[in-house]
Parts: sequence; structure tokens; C-alpha cells
Amino acid sequence: MAVHLKLPRRQTKPCLTSYVSNSNWQILRDHIISHASSLNQLTNPPNLLADFDYQSRSKMRSLQFCCFLLVGSLISQIYASSDAIFYESFDESFEGSWIASEKEEYSGEWKHSQSEGHDDYGLLVSEKARKYAIVKELEKPVELKDGTIVLQYEVRLQNGLECGGAYLKYLRPQEAGWTAKGFDNESPYSIMFGPDKCGATNKVHFILKHKNPKSGEYIEHHLKFPPTVPSDKLTHVYTAIIKPDNELVILVDGEEKKKANFLSSEDFEPALIPAKTIPDPDDKKPEDWDERAQIPDPEANKPEDWDEDAPMEILDEEAEKPEGWLEDEPEEIDDPEAVKPEDWDDEEDGEWEAPKIDNPKCESAPGCGEWRRPLKRNPAYKGKWHAPLIDNPAYKGIWKPREIPNPEYFELEKPDFEPIAAIGIEIWTMQDGILFDNILIASDEKTASEVRDTTWKPKFKVEEEKQKAEEQSAVSDGLKGGFELFQKAVFDILYKIADLPFLADHNEKIMELIEKAEKQPNITIGVIVSIAAVLFTLLLKLLFGGKKATKKVNVVAPAKKEEGESSKPAEGEEEKAEEEEKSEAAAGARRRARRDD
Repeated sequence: MAVHLKLPRRQTKPCLTSYVSNSNWQILRDHIISHASSLNQLTNPPNLLADFDYQSRSKMRSLQFCCFLLVGSLISQIYASSDAIFYESFDESFEGSWIASEKEEYSGEWKHSQSEGHDDYGLLVSEKARKYAIVKELEKPVELKDGTIVLQYEVRLQNGLECGGAYLKYLRPQEAGWTAKGFDNESPYSIMFGPDKCGATNKVHFILKHKNPKSGEYIEHHLKFPPTVPSDKLTHVYTAIIKPDNELVILVDGEEKKKANFLSSEDFEPALIPAKTIPDPDDKKPEDWDERAQIPDPEANKPEDWDEDAPMEILDEEAEKPEGWLEDEPEEIDDPEAVKPEDWDDEEDGEWEAPKIDNPKCESAPGCGEWRRPLKRNPAYKGKWHAPLIDNPAYKGIWKPREIPNPEYFELEKPDFEPIAAIGIEIWTMQDGILFDNILIASDEKTASEVRDTTWKPKFKVEEEKQKAEEQSAVSDGLKGGFELFQKAVFDILYKIADLPFLADHNEKIMELIEKAEKQPNITIGVIVSIAAVLFTLLLKLLFGGKKATKKVNVVAPAKKEEGESSKPAEGEEEKAEEEEKSEAAAGARRRARRDD
């Protein structure tokens, strides 16, 4: 018999709108549009949708009826044939439905909050470094012994998770007198499932608390090698599928991450089924039992030339003192610049001594102080002699106590699962921003898959695209910053090149090019190529074109100046020299200003 999804505060099958959360209206709209062309009542879908978003109560009722006719087949496929036992979407406030523990240690405040970037609501861990506990009691316990059971929920670590849990506890029926307000760490559970991360711990827990049929004791059986917790801040959905053939499958975001068998000792620690035999606790190792596989050869003798007292290292007699070694100079001397403090009291502080510094004379010498021969490995060294090992003829192997039947052994065809009477969240976390959503218990995998597709997948795709855009932006900003640093280094080098003496005749043109490139970064590469071409051309001229044909010049002795004739240069030459000095000063100022920037 199909069991319909239960929404907060609604226990019977509601109208169509109750099946679909706010985050899924877009999917419903697409189906309305796809069917609108065949119905005269919906000749204008955009206007209808607009009315849908801003309807009055009467229009909403009419629209719900039309929606039911149009997508009834879709809903029947998704929900009517499904076996959803419990479903919590948190679209409505959790107060009154979920009960927060009133125990003093659980001081963390739960909030009904939107997921960042979505209209979807969830149950939020709102404070850092707190203990939290909240529980939802089910109207009827869920049996796990027959058929498939799927446990699924979403959690988003909006601020990451460095140390804390984000798991659920599926509580078994509690003892008489227990109340939800008293929920704590001691409240017994049947299954604990979900992410946990702190220090070396990084796992998606699956713990089964199983009753030993022999002793009656409840024992925690931990899944071996569970999946790791995703390290991002996106919404993830965790699914545990418990099958009637004792198989357990763990999915993360709908992808299988772990498959195990409840009755296998390789999959759970400790194993649900104890070993058939155990070591006899009363068995004792015989006194003459020899566990040594090899022993020293009793017939071996130490060689006569074996010197056990020879040192490992000896003085190198071939070493010679390096030339220039200053044997009379100490390695350290008193600091000649040190001055005795004025407030130094010899009677109270003792005799003042100048601090030591390295002897400056030793810096240029191979060494100072007394020269000693270095040590070298002793070729005669052999160490302590030991007899070689031979196989032990009395060896019997490593002793083990004999095996006896295990009095605690029992056979088990399938686990004796305790019913789920409540769902609790009892965690301690250093991070806030943990958001729980869409908690589901179903009796088939198809229902869980459909809920993932309609509630989790749209959110995840939006978050994933946003994360990719942010990562690309960060990479772009990093590349931009790196390019700017590279560009600054290039211009520093160009300015140094412009100052080279053999480029003095071209200094003005090179400076103009560099300054232009600084103002227009997109031509930087072109400027570098241009300057490189100039340098290459000048280099070729220096190497191959430096000699010019000499012209014949008639040397005329300078005429003797008349007495009183001025020895100053002509006015035109003086003005030209002043302009050259001003030009050089301006170029230098530009370079200095550029470097200061």
C-alpha cells in the first residue's frame, strides 16, 4: 500500500500544492506550459503564470484544479506509486513539530532559515562552538526488518566544517517516561548516519546499534572505510539504502560511494556475528616452547685478527695545516666598540666583560686558533663480534593458545533492526551555518531518487555554477595581479636600460616609448620588442659598423686672441648647453618619479 509524503502539520494526503515545495514550482510551471496548447482554458500561459505568482485565493483554487487535471499523470507517477513514509521539507516553521532539547548543555539555537542564494528553507545551526539537540517524534514507528528502507537527507555546510558533526540519529522506541525535551546523547538510537569531521576524522558515519541476542547488550557496529565528507560549501544529499538481502549502499549526491554487507566481518567493526571460536583464555605456553626461528651458531669462533676495541675513527696523519692558518689569533675577540653601561655596578653585577664578536682577521684566513688534525674512518674498525645465525633445530613456531568454541557465538540470517520511532539531531560543532533539509524515510529507491531530482539537484546546479564562476574570477584576479607585478618588474628593467651610457643618444626616444607603454599597458609587449630591436641594432653597429671613413682635415693653428677678447663661448652655444642640461635633468626627474611610484 502506497504511503504518501508527510509534510509538517499535515498527516493526510493534501491538495496538489502540498506535494511540491517552493523550490520546485518552476518544474510544475514547465509542465503546465507543455500541456497548455491542448486546452482552451490555458490559451495564455504567461498571463496564467503571472496570476499564479500573484493570485487571489479564488484564482489559486481554480489554478490548483487546472494543474491537477494537467499534470495528474506526472504526480501519480512521482508520488502516488511511491512509498514515502516520512518527509520533512522545512517549508513551514519547525516549531511545535520538532522539539529542541531543554537540557542545559544544549545551548545552541536552532533557526528556520533560508539556504543562502535560494528560496528554500531548512533547519539551521546558527551559532559556533555549541551543542545542539532537536528531535521529531514519528506518529508510528518505522519497521526496518521487512523490505527496503531508504534514509536520506540534505545538509549544506555554508561556512565549511573544520570540527563538528552533521549527522542524524534515528532513535528506537524510548523507555517509559522519556520526553522529547529530554533528548540527549544518551537517548538510544537504532542508526546514526551522516557527515562527521574533526582532526583525523573525516567520514560519512553509518553506525548500527544492534542488540546481541545472547547477552541482550546493545553494541555499536561501525561501517568500515566509509566515504569522506565533501570539502566544499554546497548542498549535498546523503542516502543510505538498507536492503532485505542484508546489503547496505551509501550514496553521496546520488552516486554510490560504498557498498557493504551487514553480516560481513570485513564491512563492520565489530562484526555483527561473533567468531565461532576464540582463543582459550586458560591455555598457557609450555616452558620449553622455543619461538626463535634462528639462533647464534654455537660452533662459530671469533677470528684472531678481529679487534673489538679498535675505534671507529682515527686521526688523519696525512692532513696538513692549511697555509695562512692564524694559530695565534683567537676565533673570538672582545667587541672593541662595546662600552660598559653607566648603571653597571661591579659589586652587584660582577666584573663587566665586553661581549665577544667574531675575529675579523679570521674572515680572510682558512682558520684561527690551535690547528688539530681531523678524524677519518678507521679502516681496521669491525665493531663487536657476533656469531652468525643458523636455523634453530628446536624451533616450534609462534605459540598461540588453542581455539575453543565461542560461548557468545550465534547465527544470524539478518540484523534485528530496532524500529525508528523518532529522528534526532544531536551534535557538537565549532562551525555555524549548517543547514539540514528534506529529510526522507522511504520504502523504495525510486522515491528517494525522485526527491533528489526535484529538491536537491536544482539547488546544487545553481550553487555549482556560482562556485565555478567565483573560482574563475579568483584565478582571473590572481593572473591580473601577477601580470601587474610582472609588468612593474619589466618597466624597472627598461628604465635601467635607458640609463646605459651607450644609449645616451637615444635616451629621449626610449624614455618616450617607456612612458607611453606605462600609460597604455596593452602595448607593453610591442614596446619591449621595439627596445630590443634598438639594442640589437646598436650592438650590430658597435660590432661591425663602428669604424667610419676618415676625412682629411687641415689643421690650422688657433689665432692668438686679441687682448681683452672674451674667452666665453658664443651666446648660441651657451644656450644650447643649457637646454641639454635641462633636458637631462627632466629625464632624470621622470625616471626618479617613476621609480618612486
